[in-house]
Amino acid sequence: MSATPTETNAEPNANAEPDSGPGTDAGGGSGGAALALADDALILSHRLGEWAGHAPELEEEVALANIALDLLGQARILYSLVGDEDELAYLREERAFRNLQLVEQPNGDFAHTIARQLYFSTYQRLLYERLAAGDGPFAALAAKAVKEVDYHQDHAEQWTLRLGDGTAESHERMQRACTALWRFTGEMFRPVGGALDHAGPDRAGLDHAGPDRADSELLTGVDGRELEERWLSSVTAVLERATLTVPGGPRTGAWRAGAGRQGLHTESFGRMLAEMQHLHRSHPGASW
Repeated sequence: MSATPTETNAEPNANAEPDSGPGTDAGGGSGGAALALADDALILSHRLGEWAGHAPELEEEVALANIALDLLGQARILYSLVGDEDELAYLREERAFRNLQLVEQPNGDFAHTIARQLYFSTYQRLLYERLAAGDGPFAALAAKAVKEVDYHQDHAEQWTLRLGDGTAESHERMQRACTALWRFTGEMFRPVGGALDHAGPDRAGLDHAGPDRADSELLTGVDGRELEERWLSSVTAVLERATLTVPGGPRTGAWRAGAGRQGLHTESFGRMLAEMQHLHRSHPGASW
């Protein structure tokens, strides 16, 4: 395991207004939901890719790389619904990204990577299962991706059990990781920007349902509150099997839930983005 200190306590940069960035209307217009889901997948893919050459064992290095590639594939499909993939990934500024703050958290200790993966892959599996069962614009993508995400969740679950129910040291480090990232999990169940623009025939139903229902819609046809309850149940079961204590603190940070979706990101995100975009920005138009 890496002993690199985690940076999950970093506060968000909040000194500027959100920016839509090139080629997008990410603030909530058409494509906003696709962009948010794509950003989740791209940023987590990059974080997992950072383990290349550093994973605790060779098999784990391959597993994390495969998960990263799955997420990158999801991001590419979603970006293609919005605009130019390269432009969206490599030429937007920090404030234009709509990813969850959870996925941008530094890898830190290996246990932090596993806790982050458990929280996110459980959310993503539940979300994609629901989207795949509908007939919305993301149904086809979700039907394909949910098979990949099943593996991602199982991988995270097995590592959580292995570390939580392992040695005293692995238990303590896994518990610390679960607790540190807990406050970033509430954002997953806030409405995704632009979701209502994809509502189509159901839009009238949302309008007539009043603000309570609209506020709970994570995406069209997906009840955020119901999803959150299922997520809590699933994660709690895994943590208890791993002999870990379910964190009891608030599930939002010092800033409001949904900040990442609005373009407000934590301090480490800017450094990660600079590294990710460096090559493309340094050699515009270059190809392999």
